[in-house]
Amino acid sequence: MRIFALLFSLLFVNLLAADYSSRILLIGNSYLYYNDSLHNHVKRLLEEKYPNIEPEIKSATIGGSRLSDHAFSHLINHENHRLDMPFNYVVMQGGSYEVINQENQNHFWQTVKKNAELAQANDIETALYMTHAYLPIDERYEPNLIEKIKSTYYQAAKLSNSKVMPVGIAYELAYKKDPKIKLHHPDGTHPSMLGTYLGACVVFATLTDSNPVGLNYNYLDKVSDKDRIFLQQIAWAAYLENKKIIQEAD
Repeated sequence: MRIFALLFSLLFVNLLAADYSSRILLIGNSYLYYNDSLHNHVKRLLEEKYPNIEPEIKSATIGGSRLSDHAFSHLINHENHRLDMPFNYVVMQGGSYEVINQENQNHFWQTVKKNAELAQANDIETALYMTHAYLPIDERYEPNLIEKIKSTYYQAAKLSNSKVMPVGIAYELAYKKDPKIKLHHPDGTHPSMLGTYLGACVVFATLTDSNPVGLNYNYLDKVSDKDRIFLQQIAWAAYLENKKIIQEAD
């Protein structure tokens, strides 16, 4: 009986992983491809969590692009990535400047809505990768930019029936708890290795609805144990805050 229960449990976990986390496409810009590309880190986290599943994760990025620069209908066709099965999840990341003013926001919302409708018509679940704010060294910096980012992405999610991956919120939480942590590249806009790792943990948590705390993946020891544990905890805190925000908005 105990063996049967264990086998059933393993089967359930693997089915859950295959259903929600196995064939994923990320679309964005350099925020995704810095530091050996975020999709590679997400894949390694998933492989550790679900060793019996082989996730297929692809990334389509254009440096400096806004979301509308991508040929979305071409990208979501799995055959154009030489895959045997369709994607079941697409993650969209807008340009960091798409939150700056009303004109940019409107353009972003229209693009997300159009893309999501196309993806969902093909049975592909959609999510939005919430970008992080700039540091003061970047000329586009403005105080409390995270509030514009949050309102832009939550409105986009509402219009498109998409999930939000609260990476921007995670950055804010991390800096509040440890102001000395370096999540940004020295240019004040792109992610550092730690920023990419944090983003990957947030994506992992949103994809699986599970806590990344305890995973050992550290990118060939480039992320220290202290930073790994801290960033995993922050990612889960951001996931929970995101969940609370969405529940309160309903």
